Amino acid sequence: MIDWTLEQDARLAYSYERFSQSKVFVFGKWCEQANERGIARPDDLSGACKYGSLFVAQVFGGCIRGHYQHQYNHIGGRIVDLSHDALDVGKMDNPYLHEPDYFAIPEKRAALNRCLPRVEAWVSEFIEGLESV
Repeated sequence: MIDWTLEQDARLAYSYERFSQSKVFVFGKWCEQANERGIARPDDLSGACKYGSLFVAQVFGGCIRGHYQHQYNHIGGRIVDLSHDALDVGKMDNPYLHEPDYFAIPEKRAALNRCLPRVEAWVSEFIEGLESV
């Protein structure tokens, strides 16, 4: 079981351009997942922070931070959040609060690990897409 609160190695160097590409890519995958579940197409990445933070950690490294309402990434001293402009994040009083003990909860770790196979497939597809350009 990976401890996502520890620094992960980057597969790609972080840049604003790659952040934008990642955000578009993950939103497309979030929409596909909604379609698979038979629910309405999302307007933004609300509710996708587990997937987004795992994706960013695997692509750009760094670590995952957060609390019971939201999780995001910390890379090279900066907050990186694919969901930064999502409606649910905008409604939070302190979306970038970090409660390290939250990630020690076994159910939280299990929830992240359940998302991992899907995210790993997304990461592979994303990186392959960049390499083919």
